[in-house]
Amino acid sequence: MLPFSGRKALVVGGTGGIGRAVALGLAQRGAEVIVHGGASLMRLENTLAAIREAGGKADGFLHPINGAEAAVDILARCPSPDILVCAWGPFMQGALETLDSEFWQKTVENNLVFPGIMVSQVLSGMIARNWGRILLFGSTNTDSIRGFVTSAAYSAAKTALGVLAKSVAKTAGFRGVTCNVVCPGLTDTEYTSKDLLSYNREKSPGAKPLSAGEVAAAALAILENSAVNGAVVAVDQGVVV
Repeated sequence: MLPFSGRKALVVGGTGGIGRAVALGLAQRGAEVIVHGGASLMRLENTLAAIREAGGKADGFLHPINGAEAAVDILARCPSPDILVCAWGPFMQGALETLDSEFWQKTVENNLVFPGIMVSQVLSGMIARNWGRILLFGSTNTDSIRGFVTSAAYSAAKTALGVLAKSVAKTAGFRGVTCNVVCPGLTDTEYTSKDLLSYNREKSPGAKPLSAGEVAAAALAILENSAVNGAVVAVDQGVVV
């Protein structure tokens, strides 16, 4: 019996990068995976094909995220998942003294309010079923409170995910529900720009950035282990940026 046999998993942002690697890993562990993508039908079809070719069960859909309320629409397409992985959250950068109200609102809406709504929407069903797994993704160095020069708003929102995870653990841990946050280090994916590829190599230990598969392996291990609950886990090789 595979660890997630009979479970339905929703992976938001599952058509590329770390989200895709997690979706593939969940299918390999027996879950029926519902893959959400934003706009690229080709990426979605390629991901579903990879899962099915490996013997897994998968379906998926596209739904652009243009605000936090998209969380409700996405969950309407995949109600009551047993496993929720939110691997979406756009990086937004800007000097703190230049950020206006629109920047703050958009950054926090995308990176905290959106996953927060998803967690609130799925939690009661998980409690009723006495089982659930929620995995959220922070960012580099957001596993504890730190200061940031060029990403204060984004990093503040990502750091706050730890409060959300610990709150779920307090609320629903006694009913078999876990919620954790993975904070990846510098990771090369198909989305990484040429300039960022160079930066990642310069800053990463041994000049070797993480791969999406390496981050996903840690994420999947956390999802499998019911003893890990309310944790904020840095998967970053000890990088200093």
